[in-house]
Amino acid sequence: MALRVNWGLAAPLALVLLTACVPAQRRPSWAIYPLPRAQPHDGLAVVSQPDGYGLHLWLETDTSQADVCRPRWLADPARLFNGNGSAPFSSGLATRAEFFEAVARKDVRRALRQELQALCAARAPKARWQWSEPPRNPREIRVQTFPLVEEQDLLPPPSEVRQREEELLNGGQAQ
Repeated sequence: MALRVNWGLAAPLALVLLTACVPAQRRPSWAIYPLPRAQPHDGLAVVSQPDGYGLHLWLETDTSQADVCRPRWLADPARLFNGNGSAPFSSGLATRAEFFEAVARKDVRRALRQELQALCAARAPKARWQWSEPPRNPREIRVQTFPLVEEQDLLPPPSEVRQREEELLNGGQAQ
């Protein structure tokens, strides 16, 4: 009598058994939780690598259109350290590839949506919330200019500021 193997069930079972042999600290936990930067809801931690490493996604809102608040996607996340510990923190940059891997997950997008909606409610309470999907590949990233760094808003050179101060102190006479 020949033994028949159902490969449709055997392959997934073998994969589960092999991954179960990897110690927990060597697998990403994919823990997702709010990790504020400056105010509630403006950051999200995603533990995407073993040993608690991952991404600290910085969340921003776009209120450039009147009465609408939507996500402003920053595809260059910070590197998360100690993500499974009691004092997670971020420093430096993670890769965009890691960002794309994280936002491809439904659980990450769900958490992003919740945090960004709460951030919009705090920053623009009268604006209508409008969700937009995060970029999933480099072609979808839009370079945005922020109005606070337009040239007319930049400070003049220090030498020019010093000259103006001296003119004011000397009653309008240049030296």
